[in-house]
Amino acid sequence: MPIHLSHRGRGTIENPPNRFEATSIVSDDGAWEEIARTDPDFAPRRTPTTYLRDESRTLISRNHSPDIGFSHSLNPYRGCEHGCAYCYARSYHEYLGYNAGLDFESRIMVKDKAPELLEAELAKKAWRPVALACSGVTDCYQPLERELQITRGCLAVLADFRNPVGLITKNALVTRDLDLLGELASHRAAQVVLSLTTLDPALSSILEPRASRPAARLEAMRLLSAAGIPVGVSLAPIIPGLNEHEIPALMQAAADHGASFASAALLRLPHAVKDIFAAWLDQFAPGKKDLILNRIRETRGGALNDSTFGRRMSGTGPLAEQIGQLVEISKRRAGFPDREKNFTHSRLSTAAFRRRLPGQMELF
Repeated sequence: MPIHLSHRGRGTIENPPNRFEATSIVSDDGAWEEIARTDPDFAPRRTPTTYLRDESRTLISRNHSPDIGFSHSLNPYRGCEHGCAYCYARSYHEYLGYNAGLDFESRIMVKDKAPELLEAELAKKAWRPVALACSGVTDCYQPLERELQITRGCLAVLADFRNPVGLITKNALVTRDLDLLGELASHRAAQVVLSLTTLDPALSSILEPRASRPAARLEAMRLLSAAGIPVGVSLAPIIPGLNEHEIPALMQAAADHGASFASAALLRLPHAVKDIFAAWLDQFAPGKKDLILNRIRETRGGALNDSTFGRRMSGTGPLAEQIGQLVEISKRRAGFPDREKNFTHSRLSTAAFRRRLPGQMELF
């Protein structure tokens, strides 16, 4: 492997041009290889993570997507240190003037005022309580959350208002907040979804380099379930040719660790993400690259992405149907309910919501 390809702890070595920018900086990979050959002490420079303040004045986002099970969401961060090579959210970083590659996982926008913004929005008379998804885009428990505790601050506000929330994450750090989640769950106002792509720690370490390993996520499921917090699993993404054979084992492992509901989503590769994932295959699965990309095309009408509502999560064609059938059969065998989405009104309730003024304290 050429030494310049090694970005320790990162999911990609790519800095693709921003589709909204007229100019871009292109690195000369051949120059790095030449330096590595002539300098025995050369080592690739680590790419540091930079945290940038996000000055958003509101926190709750609304969507009208018919194939997403929630209408309102909050995102404490933009960009994600987990570095998953396949992440569809990478392309959103381009709206901020960055690229979808290393910038996405090393330039993180931090909403440090998120708890205060959330409290102000929930306190408004115009707010009608509804289940919130956290996060709708990037992971709310990525590594810097351990230090910044912005997600925990938001959970404290939600617990105070008893506003329901559903969290989805790849990080076992979610168990740090068992106290707040347990308080919300006592009012049917909390649920957690752990995302799983593989049970193979070696594959996970290169596919999702800064996310918790599969065993840690399964243990998080067990702890959440034992604490009385509804927990589910999301098999996302299913990558044809790479991990679809693990679907039955993933479903069973999640059920064995306390998950009570499950869903799955097929890989989609919008915009620059297709090039980033192809570069990842070049480095880590070169012998499977053509097979995997061709199978993705089989499920996407000959392309690598289809953003059409109703098709983007499940794909089309015989291979997509086979994968969908395997998901449903595996769910039934593991004891999960049929065709149930992760975020459902039947599981989360707004009945206990109470409107609070900012800074208001309990009378008793």
